[in-house]
Amino acid sequence: MKVLVPVKRVIDYNVKVRVKADGSGVDLANVKMSMNPFDEIAVEEAIRMKEAGTATEVVAVSIGVKQAQETLRTALAMGADRAILVTAAEDVHQDIEPLAVAKILAAVAREEEPGLVLCGKQAIDNDMNATGQMLAALLGWSQATFASEIAVSDGRATVTREVDGGLQTIRVTLPAIVSVDLRLNEPRYASLPNIMKAKKKPLEEKTPADYGVDITPRLTVLKTVEPPTRQAGEMVGSVDELVAKLKETGAVS
Repeated sequence: MKVLVPVKRVIDYNVKVRVKADGSGVDLANVKMSMNPFDEIAVEEAIRMKEAGTATEVVAVSIGVKQAQETLRTALAMGADRAILVTAAEDVHQDIEPLAVAKILAAVAREEEPGLVLCGKQAIDNDMNATGQMLAALLGWSQATFASEIAVSDGRATVTREVDGGLQTIRVTLPAIVSVDLRLNEPRYASLPNIMKAKKKPLEEKTPADYGVDITPRLTVLKTVEPPTRQAGEMVGSVDELVAKLKETGAVS
């Protein structure tokens, strides 16, 4: 079984994001970029499946700017077999919208014919949480979201999902799309020998035109602003005073 893993290049989760002075977007100048953490978990799970003999090949794919090669090389150093880069933008500030990404991934999936697509539940830069669901709809494949445990056997995937009320276990028929959550696994660090080996692994470059996909934006960002500064708390002397304060602010009625 071949496993396809989409990965996205995002601002490193340790970096404090800063908004441009004119409010036109996020400042990416000299900012450390890395693989989306949820996608990293998906890569790790795919590699574990290969190590267990469930998967035969792991293919990483990224859609975005040329610099996403670095992200794909990280996936290759972790253990992916080969990679596909679809260069869809020249400007690092241009984010390809989920529908366009899903259409490109659908075309890649039809070409590669994987048995399973493992993707992060969302990207930490836009928090859309939509690409996986759109991809399943475009392909007409089974889907399972927010996976915290995955077991594949007999042409099916048993997935434990994290839902508001606790955990839900479902079984889907392959091929399927599964989006992964934080508690699925702990991604490995790429060793120096594997980083060197990754440079020799195949990385194919494509464009949206190769798949016949129009990536013209459908959304317009009007303004980007910093979240409001959190106000300082206030100490009260008793429960009665606390209730009175809450009533004053309208927090309780």
